[in-house]
Amino acid sequence: MITLAGRRNAGKSSLINALAGQDVAIASETPGTTTDPVAKQYELLPLGPVTFYDTAGLDDDGELGRLRVQATRKVLFRTDVALVVAGEKGLSSLEHELVQDMQDLGLPVVVAFNKADISSPDRDALEWCSEQGIRHVTVSSKTGNGIDELKAVLINSAPPEMLEEPLLAGDLIHEGDWVVCVVPIDLAAPKGRLILPQVQVIREILDSDALAVTVKEREVEEVLAGLHRTPALVITDSQVVMSVAGDVPEEVPLTTFSTLFARYKGDLDVFLQGAAAIDALRDGAKVLMCEACSHHPVADDIGRVKIPRWISQYTGRDLSFDVYAGHDFPDDLEQYSLVVHCGGCMTNRREVLRRIRECRLRGVPITNYGVAISKVQGVLERIVAPFSIRAFGQSVLV
Repeated sequence: MITLAGRRNAGKSSLINALAGQDVAIASETPGTTTDPVAKQYELLPLGPVTFYDTAGLDDDGELGRLRVQATRKVLFRTDVALVVAGEKGLSSLEHELVQDMQDLGLPVVVAFNKADISSPDRDALEWCSEQGIRHVTVSSKTGNGIDELKAVLINSAPPEMLEEPLLAGDLIHEGDWVVCVVPIDLAAPKGRLILPQVQVIREILDSDALAVTVKEREVEEVLAGLHRTPALVITDSQVVMSVAGDVPEEVPLTTFSTLFARYKGDLDVFLQGAAAIDALRDGAKVLMCEACSHHPVADDIGRVKIPRWISQYTGRDLSFDVYAGHDFPDDLEQYSLVVHCGGCMTNRREVLRRIRECRLRGVPITNYGVAISKVQGVLERIVAPFSIRAFGQSVLV
């Protein structure tokens, strides 16, 4: 996500229109025209789909203006690249402070000196950007001059993980391998189909020219005994990981669908560190159960019932659990000692990475459903063993 921020009437709305090549935001010479963040999806190759966010001016005043500025700053927590827009008045202490705030958040910052058709940035402003190591471009949203250069700078400023090809299971198996997939069919299973992570993993197994053997949890021991060769990998649903771990010999690699998705949709290293924070929970600690999509919860819902019960039993602590579904985290995220995020099967990797980044910026550990389950069931070390993770100390896994 690329967020445009700056003072009122700096030309943020006209600039987002120029970047998108269409009229997305209302542009006017009247200061304060943009009152709420406006999103525009755009295909910015080679990054792929990005979202440009037009925001209210950070010099807005009054009580309503304060709320608009607050909404703008909230968007920055979900931002991948911050684009500071300066108009004909150039840079002031407000822009300097804004850049500093963004750098403190660890955000890549680009400065766009807009309205080049009526004025040019002064030397002091250009020198300040150079001294701060900030990439800057002179543009005109009216004439289009500099827009292509600005796009190139934004692409080059994107965090490296945005260009990485995520891994699912293809690197863990080879052509001709047998892979056993353990798929429980219970009240939480959708009627007539498998859930998306299971479908994607099975498809990748087939794409790797390997053989997928799909069974229910009660059939694992029988199937393994009946196979004429040892499977290269067993992948199980996290909810039955403890029983499956007991049925699968130690020498057979074992992991879970959710652990695969932890690195495919997010950052497995960060989720492992977050799982270690479960050991630090104390009486009265608050845990946020975060769902990326809306669904009708069943009686024994995994995120609302099972995981909170398992974490409470594991820690022996009197904990408080809140459930939050939606695009943004709560404003008071800092009150939580841990965020436990869903597998993210219905959202994209960038959205999960943004949520991870926001948690880290706000000092709150984050893990995901599957990693947390394996942690409290005492099998996390075995579940992550197929990934050859060497970056973690024993405290992460025990």
